[in-house]
Amino acid sequence: MSLRLHNSLTRRVEAFEPADPGCVTMYVCGPTVYNYVHIGNARPYVVFGVLAELLRRRFGAVRYVRNITDVDDKINAAARELGVPISTITDRYAAAFRDDMAALGAVAPDAEPAVTAHIPQIIAMIERLIETGHAYAVEGHVLFAVGSFAGYGRLSRRDPDEMLAGARVEVAPYKRDPGDFVLWKPSTDELPGWESPWGRGRPGWHIECSAMAEAHLGETIDIHAGGVDLQFPHHENEIAQSECAHGGQPFARFWLHNGMLN
Repeated sequence: MSLRLHNSLTRRVEAFEPADPGCVTMYVCGPTVYNYVHIGNARPYVVFGVLAELLRRRFGAVRYVRNITDVDDKINAAARELGVPISTITDRYAAAFRDDMAALGAVAPDAEPAVTAHIPQIIAMIERLIETGHAYAVEGHVLFAVGSFAGYGRLSRRDPDEMLAGARVEVAPYKRDPGDFVLWKPSTDELPGWESPWGRGRPGWHIECSAMAEAHLGETIDIHAGGVDLQFPHHENEIAQSECAHGGQPFARFWLHNGMLN
């Protein structure tokens, strides 16, 4: 009997087989470590940990990657509020997260990459996107040009024009299109930052996962998973970035999303 999974990309239940019979590849978006996780935050790691174990029993080898986001404005705000270094916040809550997942019996990942350890890979991916006309640099920022990717919106089933219709959002003047999103942004001296071709700055949220998934699993992965709240904009933007950086190759064959706790 085949293993059948609901693929959010196609909205169908489909038979699953890994692209490489020797190893299933799976990426799950991990926590942003600025506070303790609650039970709703923990759900995807329990759910997809069970899936990782099921895949191992069914297919043998599995490469399960779950990241740690340790660069974020919420982390900066938490450090400022408590008057402690940013590393104190990220170290404290990353350790608490691992302890909580162990207490819940969530299956541990095979790799747990952190954003701060992958800045060169992030910069390299952004450079590729600029070189191929999918991103542009302006005023120390780099933005992804949503209009350059014809498939934008296919995961969330949202039309890019309708996403902005009626929205009362002030659009940054440096954007060519209101829907363009940040890949890199400038950092002030008191905030985390790294030298780049566009000046000292830090990565945007979405590019981080694209670069870490590529670094640990390759250009096309079998399964990308996370909470349904990440479907848009995070996962939608990951698809756009990754497929444009990889010459149109599919980013993930199956997209899986867990629902919210009520």
